[in-house]
Amino acid sequence: MKHRGRHRRRRRGAALRAVLTGTALALTAAATLISASQAEVGEGPGALKPLTSPADTDRLRLQEHLVPARALDRLSAAMGRPVGVDAVLRSADRDLREAADCSPGDRASLPVAPAATRAYCWDPADTATDAWRPAAVTTSGDADDDGVWGTHRVVLAGWSRSTADGRPAERGLARVAFVDADDPARLAYRWVLLVVPVDGGRDYRGLTSGISGMVWYENKLLVTTEAGGADALYVYDLDRIQRTTVDGPAIGRVPGGWSADGHRYVLPAIGSYRFISGRCAPAGPPCPGALALDRGTAPDSLVAAEWTAPDGDRRARLWRYALSTDPARPGLLATDARGRADAVEAYRTRATGIRGVLSYRQAGADRPSWYVGRLPDAQDGHGGLWRQDTEGARAARCGADASDRCWARDAGSLSYWQQTGEVWSLSDRMLFALPLADLDRSVD
Repeated sequence: MKHRGRHRRRRRGAALRAVLTGTALALTAAATLISASQAEVGEGPGALKPLTSPADTDRLRLQEHLVPARALDRLSAAMGRPVGVDAVLRSADRDLREAADCSPGDRASLPVAPAATRAYCWDPADTATDAWRPAAVTTSGDADDDGVWGTHRVVLAGWSRSTADGRPAERGLARVAFVDADDPARLAYRWVLLVVPVDGGRDYRGLTSGISGMVWYENKLLVTTEAGGADALYVYDLDRIQRTTVDGPAIGRVPGGWSADGHRYVLPAIGSYRFISGRCAPAGPPCPGALALDRGTAPDSLVAAEWTAPDGDRRARLWRYALSTDPARPGLLATDARGRADAVEAYRTRATGIRGVLSYRQAGADRPSWYVGRLPDAQDGHGGLWRQDTEGARAARCGADASDRCWARDAGSLSYWQQTGEVWSLSDRMLFALPLADLDRSVD
């Protein structure tokens, strides 16, 4: 029976590779039809410019604000004992489908080059409308260097609710799909709503913020917040997931218990980081648009990219913060005695519309390369993927016109799973992975 199951998996894996190869060829053919003007072949983002002056780096300084432990404990006491990631995965009630079972429209959102080697589409109930959109991804490969959380391989995908429609209470909400990735052929997931404790832990509200970046490190989940907000990052503790008791549209404490807009689980924030110099703005601190973990630094670090309009000319900033090595502060940023976190490295790039960022130092290299996934200037269609350092930039290209619009459609953030050597990302329709080695070959 074991051999028969292995043979079925091999046949299915071969079929999936054939589908993904066919999809890549079809997308390449489509890219070939793009004219030179449409392909936007032109000047790339160029070399990274280091930012070293206090005028530049002081704007990146963050102040840590942690929710008092008594408020978190009060909420837990009222809602019941918190559950862990394992409990959420065991209750998974939706399935991701492999690429072979996805629609041509879904597969058309995948990268043209480099091609995905694994790809999945979401439950149709979650993509029937544009009410919720995915934009951020992180994995247990970020959380722990052995690639698993407990005994599970896990992918977390952050989705944001539209602010243009729906009931006022649900507009702009944020939720995370907890994906059980133990079996690559059978991914399943469960939704968890992100919330913020209020009234000293006696209640909570929904986090109303577009999640464009997210990193799971140790037991903490760090997420970006809405552009222009006072907070740059929110922090969540994955040991504090709470069950709701009322299946209703309200969010927070209600007669008879706790509700979360129909979600079974909520994850309360345990803190946030704010720019000391004020709200993010073009002339002030950058609005974080993408996050990633870099395990190639000592200590490990959180890298961030600024969000700027794809069709604008304002240059974005890339920077990093060291993560704490204090056993009493797992998953938090390294701070001084006043709770301040300073950027330990920063650059300016001509890239705009950045939705994904990675920093990775190749073996034998004297500096890391920065990978940025960009939206096209028209904010519609496939974007570009560039590798940059202080000497220059190169892009993955495709089609007869060597277009740089080869990355996923409406692509989200990037996450490197060190144990497997894969980069995970998502389009507006699919979750996918590909080897970092393939990505590097595509830009060499």
